[in-house]
Amino acid sequence: MDLIRSYIEEHSDRFVQELFGLIRIPSISSKSENREDMIRAAEYWKKCLRAAGADKAEVIPTAGNPAVFAQKIIDPSKPTILIYGHYDVMPVDPLELWESPPFKPEIRNGRIYARGAEDDKGQSFMHAKAFELMVKTKTLPCNVKFMIEGEEEIGSPNFPAFLEQNKQKLQADIILISDTELISMDCPSVTVGLRGLSYMEVEITGPNRDLHSGIFGGAVANPANILASLIASLTDHEGRITIPGFYDDVTDVPEEERAEMAKAPFNEEEYKKELEINAVFGEKGYSTRERVGIRPSLDVNGIWSGYTGEGTKTVLPSKAYAKISMRLVPGQNPEKIAQLFERYFLSICPPYVKASVRYLHGGLPYVSPMNTPGYKAASKAIETSFGKKPVPVRSGGSIPIISQFEKILGIKSIMMGFGLDCDAAHSPNECYPLDNFFKGIETIPLFFSYFAGLMKK
Repeated sequence: MDLIRSYIEEHSDRFVQELFGLIRIPSISSKSENREDMIRAAEYWKKCLRAAGADKAEVIPTAGNPAVFAQKIIDPSKPTILIYGHYDVMPVDPLELWESPPFKPEIRNGRIYARGAEDDKGQSFMHAKAFELMVKTKTLPCNVKFMIEGEEEIGSPNFPAFLEQNKQKLQADIILISDTELISMDCPSVTVGLRGLSYMEVEITGPNRDLHSGIFGGAVANPANILASLIASLTDHEGRITIPGFYDDVTDVPEEERAEMAKAPFNEEEYKKELEINAVFGEKGYSTRERVGIRPSLDVNGIWSGYTGEGTKTVLPSKAYAKISMRLVPGQNPEKIAQLFERYFLSICPPYVKASVRYLHGGLPYVSPMNTPGYKAASKAIETSFGKKPVPVRSGGSIPIISQFEKILGIKSIMMGFGLDCDAAHSPNECYPLDNFFKGIETIPLFFSYFAGLMKK
């Protein structure tokens, strides 16, 4: 441990500056105008992994954004850890809410503020620096491979094909991922489950053009009004989703597991204070943590129609749109849920407007077993680094590609993340504490050591 901490302390400033170089690249995968930035980010990763000690590093084209592969094989007879991360980031809108430019990283109060600071540039970059540390100090105990993609934030549409085409190259004993959160620095955790995702876009069309709301209002149906009504009908007053068949395949979590999860500390008053809300809301019969970990949800992610600029323009809009995500739990299939959503949404749409529904992307839920060498190594590494045994938790977020790792590669994943709920991932003023960044670099070599030891047994 002293050797690890000494290396981190000696190189900490350089580590941060190299991370800043990656963050400055606006690698937004959902925008076509950032295509060249995706290539730049992939090349940056290739350069960093070569400098860290990889024997081989390459940028591999896909049908979408390129992937990065690197490896260092010290002994074919030793176990292999495959690191997964992503270099793409979410859009930065609304830009006016950022306190500093999103792609000009800035340190304030011990935190890096920038888009991608935590999700996932900051977290994945910890692995590059931990790898460098082990190589330079000659303490790398097993083989290591990296696969870094550029489409996670849009559902990894081209990554399954990459996995199929590179099965042999990607063979490993475990996949290690840092793209999740800790409960807190005082209560560390290991993520053992992720919700799946089904992401939809809906469009309501009324008249053939925007109309004068005075001359036509009250005589012609307003698509924005209709859309608001339709969205409101997708959930009831107790937070339960009303789509017929939505819950049919939900796998309920056993009471003993719910009781174990309930041991994790959670202060609802602090939660409300942090979010500046007066009360929590969700499905009846479940706690706040259960609602975001073991139960499905439906949320509007964006809604737009008519005139939204400064001042007034009294129009009855021709069209209204919304993007809607449904987080799924074990047992639910994203394609089936998308079909149920479309059928129901079209059935409740009144005849005086037209509706269309589009399935944008999705991913299966994932549960990571707690009896594997990967989980045991992660738990022991965190306990050594933090001085406390971590709590297993199920996250409300989604990493759609993880279920494909096991299906295509036949390898289980372990999610050892170091983010915090307050890091504002996907939001304006995303940040990542420097303490967490360095704690990750400290903990990852411990995982390597413990995993190598467990695989010998």
